[in-house]
Amino acid sequence: MLPLTLPGGTLITLVGAPGSGKSTFAAHYPGPWRVCLDTYRQLATNDESNQTATPVAAQIQDLLVDARLARGLTTLIDSTNVYAHTRAGLLARARYWQRPAVAVLFDVPLDTTLAQNRARARVVPPDVVRDLHHLLPAPEQLKSEGFETVYRISDVALPTIG
Repeated sequence: MLPLTLPGGTLITLVGAPGSGKSTFAAHYPGPWRVCLDTYRQLATNDESNQTATPVAAQIQDLLVDARLARGLTTLIDSTNVYAHTRAGLLARARYWQRPAVAVLFDVPLDTTLAQNRARARVVPPDVVRDLHHLLPAPEQLKSEGFETVYRISDVALPTIG
């Protein structure tokens, strides 16, 4: 059973700081649903943390999001998405393809996020995690931007895997 029950063709946008659990959450969904900038940065440079590849990674993401939404396929955006302009671009794509858009807000306390980040294979500098965590929008802001539904990760029950 999946953590969220959504209509087919939904654009699911994860919003959270590095280390907040977005990729762990995304792993509960089918692989083809997941669109991840880290993957495309790695394909472009052999290094998923190479931020110089973000522009090309974003172009790849946009192409895949459009291809999937045009076909009515559920699409999950596994990136920080803490910047309003990034979310606005994703929402514009969902509107263009007339697909529902939901956000999953990773409202994980900063201390927990920093601890989880330290335990990752690829550790993001703590100051970057703090900066991005401080940019987290409130659920009301996400609703006002145009997300039809906003889930807070603190309210979502994850399925048992095994």
